[in-house]
Amino acid sequence: MSEIDQLLDDLRVVYNKMAWLNGDKMKKALEGYTASEVHWLEFIENTPDVNVTKLSEHFFMTRGAMSKATKKLIAKGAIYSIKKADNKKEIYFELTEEGRRVYNLHETLHQEFKIRDKHIFDTLSKETISEVDTFLKKYNQHLTSEIKKNDLKIQ
Repeated sequence: MSEIDQLLDDLRVVYNKMAWLNGDKMKKALEGYTASEVHWLEFIENTPDVNVTKLSEHFFMTRGAMSKATKKLIAKGAIYSIKKADNKKEIYFELTEEGRRVYNLHETLHQEFKIRDKHIFDTLSKETISEVDTFLKKYNQHLTSEIKKNDLKIQ
């Protein structure tokens, strides 16, 4: 196995272990919401002027699929839609009290997981963290460019 193959395999294994280790606790705490819905709520909370277009671009989904998803979140009482006074055509989304409850639970769990794993990250030098971060950003940009080049939409 080449070093690159090993690196990619290691990334997959780490991701799968994190998902497995954190999954049950997340599912129980965020019952009634899928992982995707929770991440959509997180994006809505942390991004100004969120509309279907911003959501679909960020999550690599069609606008139609994202529109359907936001309708589900509205039905669950997690978000509401608004129109701004200066733009009556565009629809934006914000979290309701229920949406903020889910968002805050999700954030609390992430903090708990970071505390659990802190001793590992504390062993890394700032340079190592910077190098890993640089690599992940470069790889992420490459994958984004490949998606755009191939005009792919992830469903």
